[in-house]
Amino acid sequence: MLALIVVLAACSSDKGNNTPSPGGNTGGETGKPAEDGLYNIKDFSNVKTNEGEPIKGGSITYGLVSDTPFEGILNFNFYGANPDANVLQWFDEPLLTWDANYVYTNDGAATYEVSEDGRTFTFTIRDNVNWQDGKPVTAEDWEFAYEVIGHKDYNGPRYGQNFTNVEGMAEYHDGKAKKISGIKVLSEKQLQITFIKSNPSLLTGGVWNYPLAKHIFGGMEISKMSSSKEVREKPIGFGPFKLESIVPGESVVFVKNPDYWRGEPNLDKVTLKVVNPTTIVQQLETGAVDLVSEFPIEQFPDNAKMSNVEYLGNIDRAYSYVGFKLGTWDKEKNTVKPNPDAKMADVNLRKAMAMAVDNDQVGKRFYHGLRWNATTLIPPSHPEFHDSSNPGLVYNPEEANRILDEAGYKKNGEFRTNPDGSDLVINFISMTGSDIAEPLSRYYVQSWAAIGLNVNLEMIEFNTFYDRVGSKGEDDPKVDVYQAAWGVGIDVNPQNLYGREALFNFSRFASEKNDELLEKGMSAEAFDVNVRKEVYNEWQKLMTEEVPVFPTLYRAVVVPVNKRVLNYAIGDGTKVYLNELAVNQDKPVVATK
Repeated sequence: MLALIVVLAACSSDKGNNTPSPGGNTGGETGKPAEDGLYNIKDFSNVKTNEGEPIKGGSITYGLVSDTPFEGILNFNFYGANPDANVLQWFDEPLLTWDANYVYTNDGAATYEVSEDGRTFTFTIRDNVNWQDGKPVTAEDWEFAYEVIGHKDYNGPRYGQNFTNVEGMAEYHDGKAKKISGIKVLSEKQLQITFIKSNPSLLTGGVWNYPLAKHIFGGMEISKMSSSKEVREKPIGFGPFKLESIVPGESVVFVKNPDYWRGEPNLDKVTLKVVNPTTIVQQLETGAVDLVSEFPIEQFPDNAKMSNVEYLGNIDRAYSYVGFKLGTWDKEKNTVKPNPDAKMADVNLRKAMAMAVDNDQVGKRFYHGLRWNATTLIPPSHPEFHDSSNPGLVYNPEEANRILDEAGYKKNGEFRTNPDGSDLVINFISMTGSDIAEPLSRYYVQSWAAIGLNVNLEMIEFNTFYDRVGSKGEDDPKVDVYQAAWGVGIDVNPQNLYGREALFNFSRFASEKNDELLEKGMSAEAFDVNVRKEVYNEWQKLMTEEVPVFPTLYRAVVVPVNKRVLNYAIGDGTKVYLNELAVNQDKPVVATK
C-alpha cells in the first residue's frame, strides 16, 4: 500500500478526471471487473437472491466492521456516530418509512396527513405499535422527544433547523414557555405538529420521528439521559428484535420481539459483534458472521469470488471529504463562531490544497472504481439535486502552485511560509481503520508537500477523532485540517451539516451567502423541484469557491451476505424489512477454496 503513494504521486496529469457515474467501464456481472480492472456499482443488486425455503427460527451473526468499539449511545435521540446506528437498527426504528425517492410514505408505524398550507402535520401511530416492555408507543412519547431535544440542557447533536422551525420551539428552548405551542397531543396515538414555515424537506426527512419513552425517561434529568443505563446498558425500542445482553462496545445479543407491529420475526436471535477490518475475510469465509455492516472496498477485488456469499451493492448516501477548521463552536449560543484569523482562513490556501490531490486516481488505485472522484457536496445518491455539470476543484498541481505564489506563500527551502514570513505548519488528523487508511492519508500529505506545504499527520481512532473535531462542541485548537466522511441522510437539505446552527458543521464555516442559499432551499418556492435544483446548484458552486471542505470520494457500499440468508436488502425503498430476515439452514455456508 505504501508503494501506491509513490505510484499515485507520479500518476497522470490529466485534468479532466471527473467521474459523473460510478467506477470505470462496466464489467457486466457482479464481482467481475472490466478490462481496466475497475468495478462498477451499477453491476450489483441491492436485494439478496433467495435460495431454498426458510426454516423455522434460527439465528445469524452480524459483523459491525470497525477497528474501534462502538460508543454505545443506543437511542436515536442522542447518538451521533454511525456504528451506534448499526446497533440501533435491530431493536428500534423511525415511526415513518420512506420510498426510493426519500419521500415519507404511510407504510410505517405511523401515518400522516398534511394541511392545505403545508404547515400542520397530523400523525397517527398504529394501535399495535408498542415498546418492548409492553407499553404502547404514544403521541406523548413523540412530543417528549421534541421536548428533550429542544431543551436547553439537551447535550446531543440533534437540535437544529428541523426543530427551530416548530412553532413555539424557540420560546421553549429559551425557557420562556413550559410547552411547545406548535405540538399538540390529540389522543393517545395522535400527534399534531405545526411548523413556522412549510418547506419541501418536511416530506423527505425534516420531521423528527423517533419517540422517546416518557414512562422511562420522564423523571430523569435531561442532561443525564444520554449517559444513563437506559441508553447505554438496557435500551428499548419498538423494532423487530429486543436487546437481551450487551458487552459494551464489543457485542450485543438480540432476541426476537414477538409483539413487533409488522409481525413476529422469522429469526429467534441475532448476535452483533465488532469485527476488525483485518479479520473480516476470515470471519466471512468460515461462517463466523453471516452479514456485515459494510465490507472494506479495498479488499473486494481479492475476495470478489468468495464462494459462500452473495455481494450486494448500492450507491452510498455519503462522501469522504477533507475539512478545514475555520472557527469554533459557541456552546452558549449554539452556533458556529468563525475565526477570521484561523490558520486556514485564506481561501487560496484551501483551494490549492484541494487542487493538489488526484482523487480520480485515488478512487481507481485504492478502491478499484468502487469509490470515485467527488465533485460537489451533494452526492449522486440524490440524482435530482447532484450537479453533475459542476467539475469541482479539478486536480491541477501547477495551478495550485500558482495560486500559492500569488497569495504570498513563498518558499523558504523545501516548504512555504505564511505571507507575513512566519513558519506555516499545518496539523492534519485522519482516522485509523482499514489497511489503507494511513497510506491514503500519507498520499495527501505527500501531495501537499509537492506544492510546498509542511503538513503533519496524526492518525486517530474513530471516537477520539470526532471528539477532537468538535462532535461535542469542543474544537481542538491543534487541529487545522481533518479527513472524514458524511452520511447525508435521506433529506438533501445541507443545513444540518453546513448551517450556522449545526453542531455537525465541524469546519465552523459561515457566510451571509451560505445562509441565504440554505434558506432559499427550504422556502415555499423550493417546492418547485426546478427552483430547488437551481438553488442547490448555486450552493454547490458557492462551496466549491469558498472551500470550507472539499469532497474527495463518492462511495459505494458493498455487503457480502452468506448464501443461507433469505429476505435481506440494503438501500432505501426496498420494502424488505428485518422481521422478514430468515435462513434456509441452521449453519452458515462455509467457503470452498
